[in-house]
Amino acid sequence: MSNDVRELVAASSRILAQAGHDDLIWGHSSARDPGGRGVWIKSAEWGLDEVTAERVHLVSPEGKVLDGSGVAHSEYPIHTEIMAARPDVGGVVHTHPPHAVALAAAGQPLRPVSHAANYFVPPEVPAFTETADLVLTPALGRSVARTLGDARAVFLVNHGIVAVGPTLQQATVAAVLLERACAQQLLTAAAGGEPSWSPPEESLSKREHIYHDRAVSAVWDHLVRRLPGAGER
Repeated sequence: MSNDVRELVAASSRILAQAGHDDLIWGHSSARDPGGRGVWIKSAEWGLDEVTAERVHLVSPEGKVLDGSGVAHSEYPIHTEIMAARPDVGGVVHTHPPHAVALAAAGQPLRPVSHAANYFVPPEVPAFTETADLVLTPALGRSVARTLGDARAVFLVNHGIVAVGPTLQQATVAAVLLERACAQQLLTAAAGGEPSWSPPEESLSKREHIYHDRAVSAVWDHLVRRLPGAGER
């Protein structure tokens, strides 16, 4: 079981890097430990594109490495506190994708100007503004979890994003879609004119038609197939 979850976190990490979430050695995704011991997350000091199963370890809610080696990420409370607050969440992604950071820093809400945005809106994607510093304590992790609420994602303003899902596969797809949605909105704004977007009822309809569970699963499979060397396995 531990090998499977390690491989999952490694694949999620490399997918995020390929999707434009790479930020040198920062950013991380995690999967809930099936035994309730904490979260499986990449070791610190490695880039998302460098993550292998051997560079994934189990971190307790107190930040201790219980299985595996390497240094625990200092922002582990994002993952452990969201998992504690949201029993429905099996995967958490925290990254610093440039378009999402830019849109949130500009004070703009995400608008459904594209298919991707409909995965999140409505309701409005919440924004965490308590600090733009690192989320280093359980108390701050709980604050992020409260701001996230029942949403699929939250903007950490001037910092990055958090995306969640029932599985890490779904959380990873959510993170990819959020960055694509933000990039499209910034591109739309740059074009000038009077931007339009879907009303709530159309957004919900599009979500049902486009982003049903089977489609999201297929998107994950597609992203895995795009990884370098995937065809050689």
